[in-house]
Amino acid sequence: MGPSWKDNHALYLIVVGAVAWLVPGGGHFLLTERKRAAIMFAFIVLTFLVGLYVGSIGVIDPVNAKPWYAAQVMNSPLVILLGQVAASGNYPVYGRAGEIGQIYTSVAGLLNLLCVVNAIYVAHQRTVEETKA
Repeated sequence: MGPSWKDNHALYLIVVGAVAWLVPGGGHFLLTERKRAAIMFAFIVLTFLVGLYVGSIGVIDPVNAKPWYAAQVMNSPLVILLGQVAASGNYPVYGRAGEIGQIYTSVAGLLNLLCVVNAIYVAHQRTVEETKA
């Protein structure tokens, strides 16, 4: 049997980090921590969706709120697509988009950033432990 793709340590960590960013909890799912992945996915996605519900899609503002947008993009690359829709201005606004909704969506992004870092760390630790054994 040939070498596994996990043998390339740097590539393995990059893949785990990318999957964790693409889908909240995805990195931990890849590491076979299913319950932890499900909890992360549920809480991060629900926090993001509450922010969208409170302030509509207008909370994602890549033009006028760049620091908030940077935190929101940590949720998933899908936020970039939502940012393009929001930049067009063709959407209804039902609340104060720049306040509570923006905070919720940004906090969800920062939570996902912590989960990405944790997934990469766990993958690294497992690889180090496997090489010592």
